[in-house]
Amino acid sequence: MDATTGIGDPLVARAPSKVLARARAYVALTKPRIIELLLITTVPTMFVASKHLPSAVLVVLTILGGALAAGGANALNMVYDRDIDAVMERTKGRPLVTGAVTPVEAVLFAILLELGSFLLLWRTVNLLSAVLAVSATAFYVGIYTMLLKRHSSQNIVIGGAAGAVPVLVAWSAVTDHLGLAPILMFGIIFLWTPPHFWALAVRYRDDYRNAHVPMLPAIADMAKVVRQIVAYTVALVAVSLALGPVAHLGLVYDAVAAVLGAAFIWRAIRLGSDPSPKRAMRLFGFSISYLTLLFVAMGVDAVVRHP
Repeated sequence: MDATTGIGDPLVARAPSKVLARARAYVALTKPRIIELLLITTVPTMFVASKHLPSAVLVVLTILGGALAAGGANALNMVYDRDIDAVMERTKGRPLVTGAVTPVEAVLFAILLELGSFLLLWRTVNLLSAVLAVSATAFYVGIYTMLLKRHSSQNIVIGGAAGAVPVLVAWSAVTDHLGLAPILMFGIIFLWTPPHFWALAVRYRDDYRNAHVPMLPAIADMAKVVRQIVAYTVALVAVSLALGPVAHLGLVYDAVAAVLGAAFIWRAIRLGSDPSPKRAMRLFGFSISYLTLLFVAMGVDAVVRHP
């Protein structure tokens, strides 16, 4: 070994792996899979708002600003929830539970992400988009995480509003104002969130019981859970169909919304006849495909009708 360069020193060899592990821990704080789902709704919304292909630069800036805001919100959520994350099987590997990141480090990281989001959107997009993005964080952390999650069975119903804000950010990024069409898009995600998340919560209801989190499947019988899932799914499909004429979308979107909506309702009803975790996870997986395909249909329809 060269004593000057340290070549061959196992400590030196391990240094890059430690840096990589730290980087991965910080990325995990942002819940990247959730961010991916939120951003899937951003680009199609911008297509519908612009009625043609929007500026690629504007799309990239809006996506980046939205990702920073969502990542900061998720990091703050992990800081506050680290005690219950430690007792839930699904979340016990998160960075704040394992000690890969300290709470102070996570808070500072989240603040930097939120500041970065606001400044980026304000300076390169518009002030309305910047305010909406950070407002979603305030709602998600202050209302859902700190107030509702541990105290109300309506936690995910009301808290779902935070996850619906990205479509408002996307619309305002193009138009610098809001209207009925983006409100209906907001309503789609708002109504989609309860059946999507409750399906997952059926699989992990024992986790929520152990953590004393009153998620509906953890405190109610499955008959009531299925009724609520079906009711929200029916409302979701109704709003998705109402969006077509309001946003001046055509047959492509209408057909996709109708077929996907019928499939979602059918799967939700079938959960009543077999309320097993396996069936619930199938519904959860389909709900992700539903939202993705619905918004892709919006974007494709907008571009085809207004090239």
